Amino acid sequence: MSVFDDPGLFGRLWADTYDDPGNPDPAPAVDFLAGLADGGPALELAIGTGRVALPLAERGVAVEGVEASPEMVAKMRAKPGGDGVPVAIGDMADVPVAGPYRLAYLVFNTLFNLVDAERQADCFRNVARVLAPGGAFVIEAFVPDPTDFDRDEQVRMRAVTEDSATIRLHQYDRAAQTFVRQTVTFDRDGVHLRPFAMRYLWPEQIDELAERAGLRLAERYADWHRSPFGADSASHVSVYRSR
Repeated sequence: MSVFDDPGLFGRLWADTYDDPGNPDPAPAVDFLAGLADGGPALELAIGTGRVALPLAERGVAVEGVEASPEMVAKMRAKPGGDGVPVAIGDMADVPVAGPYRLAYLVFNTLFNLVDAERQADCFRNVARVLAPGGAFVIEAFVPDPTDFDRDEQVRMRAVTEDSATIRLHQYDRAAQTFVRQTVTFDRDGVHLRPFAMRYLWPEQIDELAERAGLRLAERYADWHRSPFGADSASHVSVYRSR
């Protein structure tokens, strides 16, 4: 199965290192989301290892999740409180839960993990279906920078030690707004491949998906600290509300 049509691939490849130091601190996201949850219930799409869901649950929010990777969920279940968060195993674009939820959210650019335009639209339609009246759908994503993909391919060195070397390669399709990334590690045990793909969107395109699903943009910030969003912002946190 291709990197473009296997929703569980990311978790199978990255679950063991997903909680490594250096990944974004979830605390600002938890603070932001707790203020919107109104006690819950809240739904995290692509709940992963529970990096956001578990501290949010500790704040008294009733959190549920959707996750395509049983490997990711197993990591969450091994953590304190991990057994108390219900998770539906499935594709987040399908939103295979009933709701209604006061809050749904997608953090860490995960919307872009849906690499088909129609599946991104499906995700918004299905979130709108399970949101309570006036409920919030929160998206965190980077703002694409065309200088990052001024060529159709890139090769970058990631790490070099006495025993291994890791490089990262990108192949872009700028018309489709997609890329395939391959992280390649060479070590004494051989060659290790970890592919990944994204379909990136500009904030205005995400707004269009929301509008088509019957959601309206209520707030937009540059980060979880509610810094003002502007033309030079590299990321955004957008809050959509059901009509």
